[in-house]
Amino acid sequence: MRIGLLGTGTWAERVHAPVLAEHPGLEFTGVWGRRPEAAEALGAAHGVPGYADLDRLLADVDAVSVALPPTVQADLAVRAAEAGCHLLLDKPVALTVPDAEAVAEAVRAQKVASVVFFTVRFGGPQIPWIEEQAALGGWYTGRSDWYGSVFVPGSTSPYAASPWRREKGSLWDVGPHALSVLLPVLGDATQVTAVAGPMDAVHLVLRHAGGASSTLALSLTAPLAAGGTGMELRGEHGVVQLPERGEGPQAALHRALGALQSAAASGEPHPCDADFGLRVVEILAAAERSLAEGGPVAV
Repeated sequence: MRIGLLGTGTWAERVHAPVLAEHPGLEFTGVWGRRPEAAEALGAAHGVPGYADLDRLLADVDAVSVALPPTVQADLAVRAAEAGCHLLLDKPVALTVPDAEAVAEAVRAQKVASVVFFTVRFGGPQIPWIEEQAALGGWYTGRSDWYGSVFVPGSTSPYAASPWRREKGSLWDVGPHALSVLLPVLGDATQVTAVAGPMDAVHLVLRHAGGASSTLALSLTAPLAAGGTGMELRGEHGVVQLPERGEGPQAALHRALGALQSAAASGEPHPCDADFGLRVVEILAAAERSLAEGGPVAV
């Protein structure tokens, strides 16, 4: 599979480009970015050309790996799908439901494969854990805590300069990670209630289709000493916790790209495809409405 990279920022440089260059079965073909000089530099670091013309890159590849802000990703993903390219998308797919719908519709119309890269959903220990808990069933409730410290004094996060994260906060940055694990285990969400916490913190309560409930605590502004993540399920089989993440995002991206290859070869949609990405956006948008209006919102 010939694959191109869209994006030249920190996420593209640190994660996407190195993985594309070393992934077996992929031919890293080139890099496109909104700054041609950055595309040339990142491409040169991995022995591939930088493209100033996006259409030329799309014509030269079978797939694209997108490492762009969600404000940019949706339009370019539609453009890539219409060019016949399979899509490795970042989360969230978009920041509005109509934009996410456009991506999902383009994927369906063009019959291309798509995978949304939720790092935890593609974690080595996490994949079998999620599958096992989903198969067991009988869960009464779930809890997911994502306390990040991206925007606090002393933070060394490379993403502290991210405009969209600063504007949209934890709900849209780490909320997708929590949902990517809870939804396949507890079932689709039917209702969400959101309450604002300190700074960008937000607390969600979800009702799931099978009757279970879940709570999410999300923040990018937790004190450095209070940061951390965790997920717990309680039900007929007792109490279980999501395994700790012991690897970096590169290993997870290798698996996500492998999933894209398999979906492209088989024609079978992956569970984390653009339609799932759309559903996550719909739930996050409903949470935003709950914050603005107060009370539960149906999704």
